[in-house]
Amino acid sequence: MGEMIELPAAHGGVPAWLATTTRPRPGIVVLSEWWGRNDHIRDVCDRFGDGGLVAIAPDIHRVRTTDGPDEAGRLMLGPEVPRAVADCRAAADFLLGHESVRGDKVGIVGFGMGGELALVAASQHAAIAACVDFYGVIPWEGMAPDYAAMPPVLGIFGAEDESIERDRVTAFEADLVARGVDCTVEIFEGCGHAFFDDTRATYDEDAAADAWDMVLDFFDTHLR
Repeated sequence: MGEMIELPAAHGGVPAWLATTTRPRPGIVVLSEWWGRNDHIRDVCDRFGDGGLVAIAPDIHRVRTTDGPDEAGRLMLGPEVPRAVADCRAAADFLLGHESVRGDKVGIVGFGMGGELALVAASQHAAIAACVDFYGVIPWEGMAPDYAAMPPVLGIFGAEDESIERDRVTAFEADLVARGVDCTVEIFEGCGHAFFDDTRATYDEDAAADAWDMVLDFFDTHLR
């Protein structure tokens, strides 16, 4: 099980959930959907810990969570993107200095809004060597990723995601390829948005298990 810590950052202390391993392993930053760092995200961090990765989930909303879409929309727009990216950088730097973390590179994974933020943050910190994006394609206006500095990307999407249609996903992949980004995009047939989240009605156990294996293999390839 992980633990709550306070992550030092340029804009003040950031609450974060940290899951460590019994011996030094690579580290990853975990970013939540627009609901905030909830029980599901803490569980994901703990699973990464069990899977041999040190995981930290900074609370870019600064403690607040919600299960209502209207409030979630306000939370999504609330964090200033530069500050949120700075929080991601602080989380990556914290991992690199932690006794449980091995190596000089870390990974980052985000879900929904967090996936979009992961793309931006990964392109702005040379220490982030791998980025996993679950169902997020549109960076914030005025804060597009630096594609020339983008590390390898694994994108994971549901074919039946009503919030991100398939043509937007294929356009996203084509754009990354055209810009020279090393990317793999997996679209899971029959799955909707947030199919990885076992607290949501759209959860798909088989697809989530396959996606999890892909993520662990991806990080093993790029962070070992």
